[in-house]
Amino acid sequence: MVTKSPQPRVGCTVDPADPIGAAQARGAEAVQILLGDPQAWNKPTVAYPGGAEALKQAVAAAGIGLYVHAPYVINVASPNNRIRIPSRKLLQQTVDAAAELGALGVVVHGGHITKDDDPGLGFDNWRKAAEGLKLSCPLFIENTAGGSHSVARRMESIARLWEALDGHDIGFCLDTCHAFAGGEPLETVVDKVVAITGRIDLVHANDSQGGLDSGRDRHANFGEGEIAPADLATAVRAAAAVGADFVCETPGDAAAQGADITWLRARLADGE
Repeated sequence: MVTKSPQPRVGCTVDPADPIGAAQARGAEAVQILLGDPQAWNKPTVAYPGGAEALKQAVAAAGIGLYVHAPYVINVASPNNRIRIPSRKLLQQTVDAAAELGALGVVVHGGHITKDDDPGLGFDNWRKAAEGLKLSCPLFIENTAGGSHSVARRMESIARLWEALDGHDIGFCLDTCHAFAGGEPLETVVDKVVAITGRIDLVHANDSQGGLDSGRDRHANFGEGEIAPADLATAVRAAAAVGADFVCETPGDAAAQGADITWLRARLADGE
């Protein structure tokens, strides 16, 4: 299995059919892939030629850190059995598939309930899901940008979620666009998250097309969104100090994403 680097890895989301080539084209030390259609309930599949073992060996040989993003349809917080139960199944399948790849972690959205539900139900559903999960690969819950009934948007909700997950070794993925669009100023967000969770394992480093507290989950390349570059730099340096890796989920081709990776590395290296 690929082990955690003493220095933060910086990379981006890439095509799962050729993550090594995509990483090299972008100068990435880490990649994030999907194992199928993120909007479907299909069992995870490995698009890489030769399958899981071939990809595991290729990633290890290239010295690249691999992360897997779980399908977006997963919502283990849901009170609806027809959503919650398949979500648990698909999440376990994704974790197991990622383990076969030697992945450093699986990222999953926190999910949500509806306006008519007991606010505590989503947190309790997460507790039950965690009790049933076999973590063959580390799991990181990602904060979300919008929704008044999300279990991982506001800091008070994240605090209740972590209280429900007490005793379970589940990590945290901080998305900078989601945090900003969700109402959290980036110059203080890392300290707030770490005070609650004790950790940040991965950062989805993105600028935001929407303004502060807009609720818009729309990523932008660095310097082309609404986040002040100095505030974004403050957040990424603070996250690096607690051991996080970085994956850009920004738009564009290899050149555009490569420029974002270069921007991040510069902020991590020079402290400016």
